[in-house]
Amino acid sequence: MIGMPGAGKTTIGKMLYERLELKFVDVDEFIVEESGKTIPELFDVSESHFRNAESEAVKKLSMDKSSIIATGGGVIKNKANIEELKKNGIIVFIDRPLGNIAGDVEISKRPLLKDGVKKLYDLYDERYELYKRYSDFRVVNDGSIEAVVEKIIEKYAFS
Repeated sequence: MIGMPGAGKTTIGKMLYERLELKFVDVDEFIVEESGKTIPELFDVSESHFRNAESEAVKKLSMDKSSIIATGGGVIKNKANIEELKKNGIIVFIDRPLGNIAGDVEISKRPLLKDGVKKLYDLYDERYELYKRYSDFRVVNDGSIEAVVEKIIEKYAFS
């Protein structure tokens, strides 16, 4: 799954995991586990340091055909990440309206948003077309999470 920070990728992924009994992994959590450092600590070195760790994680995780993977919002910045994810899977774009994200995202936990909500809109402008281009399927997350999960399951006949 790809999408903006706060789009619901992890929440939706965990619900899919419960319904489908597939493995679930959040790329950011995997990076923290592998590196022993928090995402903000990796960003403190540099964004490129974090992006390198992200690419390594995507490469490892995408080898497993039976996993639901929630990526970080910037995974689409490196086309090689998308190529790795598409080798064994499909890419679902979780498209949540920015107003909803801005209303409930915890900025203090998102390194790229530390400069405020305006940065969220800048990231949206930078990334939205890439999310659309690289996804196999787009689902709008503007209602209940359960409805989004149902749409994904119906689309791919996982049930």
